[in-house]
Amino acid sequence: MDAVDPLRRGDRAGRADRTLGSRQLAAMLPDPAGARPRPAFRHLAREIGTLILDGRIALHVRLPAERELAAALNTSRATVTAVYDLLRESGYAYSRQGSGTWTAMPEGRTPRRLARVLEAPDAAIDLARAAPGLPEHVLVDALVRIAPHLAGHADTPGYHPYGLPDLRAAIAERFTRRGLATVPEQILVTSGAQHALTLTMGLLCGPGDRVMVENPSYPNALEAVRRARLRPVSVPVTDTGWDIEVVESTLGQVVPQLAYLIPDFHNPTGCLMPGAERERVLRAAERTGTWLVVDETLTDLALDVPAPPPFASHARPGGSGQVVTIGSMSKTHWAGLRIGWLRAPAQVVTELAGQRLANDMGGSVVDQLLALELLARAEELLPPRLEQLRAQRAALGEALTEHMPRWTWRVPPGGLSLWVDLGEPIASPLAEQARECGVRIEGGGHFGAYPGILEQRMRIPYTASPEALREAVQRMATALAGGLPLPPAARRPRWIA
Repeated sequence: MDAVDPLRRGDRAGRADRTLGSRQLAAMLPDPAGARPRPAFRHLAREIGTLILDGRIALHVRLPAERELAAALNTSRATVTAVYDLLRESGYAYSRQGSGTWTAMPEGRTPRRLARVLEAPDAAIDLARAAPGLPEHVLVDALVRIAPHLAGHADTPGYHPYGLPDLRAAIAERFTRRGLATVPEQILVTSGAQHALTLTMGLLCGPGDRVMVENPSYPNALEAVRRARLRPVSVPVTDTGWDIEVVESTLGQVVPQLAYLIPDFHNPTGCLMPGAERERVLRAAERTGTWLVVDETLTDLALDVPAPPPFASHARPGGSGQVVTIGSMSKTHWAGLRIGWLRAPAQVVTELAGQRLANDMGGSVVDQLLALELLARAEELLPPRLEQLRAQRAALGEALTEHMPRWTWRVPPGGLSLWVDLGEPIASPLAEQARECGVRIEGGGHFGAYPGILEQRMRIPYTASPEALREAVQRMATALAGGLPLPPAARRPRWIA
């Protein structure tokens, strides 16, 4: 690894591939010969529009050439021409002269991923988001405690691009206590872990760069990779964890600019990467010069095992400094407290602080003071939260065993959710039908690195109360008993090896 400039950008390996392959799209669509209602082109256009609304097809992506898609669907080119014409008329596509047809969002429509975040509270049980709430008395007490400190900031501008010095010091001390010596200059306070990830990718990557991601993985991280016009290359995470030989091989053959990993109670599988495997990943990344972005937002939610030490603590003395560790208050405390952080070499932190000035000038002083107070009380606040999660995890498992005896899962040693195998590819229709029965939940495809996969899986968080979890499972059982359409073979991911 050459040490001349760890932030080198260099020439990029081409521009990002923003074309949706014909076989890829065909695998997501029904067989035109069996499509109902007729005519087939209307049904196909409606299906593509739904995929765009769901976010399973990204915006501003070039659709396949008409002739190629017609061959992949085994239909006529005239049918595909009619599909594209209808998509353009309804606002789901537009054309660029000489460069094909591109996806779009109709005026007045909202992507379903965003619409679900904006939904007002109602009687539905929300299992779409794996994030706990903060007890009211804890928040009120913390606000009272920080009031004198907040008053001390009132006569200052309040801009802190690096974060409040006291909070940076507290986060650095937290890393040191966990086994990774850290100074405040290596810490940048961000508006959540997602903010930390997007800042890091913006600095270290350029359009067209390859990024290694896990499959499945955190959906918002995958979306950030796509929106940055990076090229994702996936490595599988199964019920038993990572195949480290595949990870090493992918790093060696693809040589990605960056790799995004969730080694601690992986979202959504719940797997925990063993220490020996972490060392092997670090060695492989050192050989290729790949930056590792390690998401530790779930690290403290260790339910059955000790909380793991920081991933970067497994680096050899004098080894690669190309590890960016990101964390957040969202999973351990409250997602409404938009506080996250990253730990990186001091030079990288300086570059990132300069980059964020173009976005937000720094985070809220109030939120940072709240975070500082809550982190100081971690030994008091975290144990009861973990005990509550254990009880909720047990209640969810019991309800699934009673009402969904054919479903299977592994009990994770930590984290916030079960990664359930439904036994058949019904996740998307079940999620839609569950919404009709008052349960908001996402199918496994939401977590896939590529569209049209993981339809036999569903992530079920245990962040709700035991009573709510039991009721949610009963409602899903009702939805399942009502009958669900199985996706035809043509919709299954033939293009995935």
